[in-house]
Amino acid sequence: MTAPAVSCVFVCHDAAGRILLARRGAGARDEPGTWDTGAGALEHGETFEEAVTREVREEYRATPLTIETVGVRNILRGRPVSHWVAVVFAVQVDPAQAEIGEPHKFDALGWFPPDGLPRPHHSQLPETLALFGAYKHRRTRRQPDAASGLQDVEDPDQNKTDE
Repeated sequence: MTAPAVSCVFVCHDAAGRILLARRGAGARDEPGTWDTGAGALEHGETFEEAVTREVREEYRATPLTIETVGVRNILRGRPVSHWVAVVFAVQVDPAQAEIGEPHKFDALGWFPPDGLPRPHHSQLPETLALFGAYKHRRTRRQPDAASGLQDVEDPDQNKTDE
């Protein structure tokens, strides 16, 4: 029996809240023609942050400004048969840097508002974006402030674990 592979899945976003998606081209490993976030395998000896930085540079030619862990998924796929432990990250990048870095895998790239994502989606995209959305909700809550009326505050429960 083979152990599952570890994948670093990253949802690249900009300061305005848009999400960077790539359309998988004819040379993609699976599901060509679908829109997806980036991902890559964790290599021996790498930290998660090193793997995400390497993959963002390879796929999008961009340098991560921030990298934050969003969650973990257990992915079992039937065709092709595979088992992945996917660690999902939120990665802020500069939109001016982003371009297709692997044209043999991707044929289009774009920035989209979360409520205006292009279709068709890769089969794993909805669950990845659900984790990203839950992370954003946990991370920031809007509360009144005297100067602007609203401010972002850290969620005091974000580091709690279920026992």
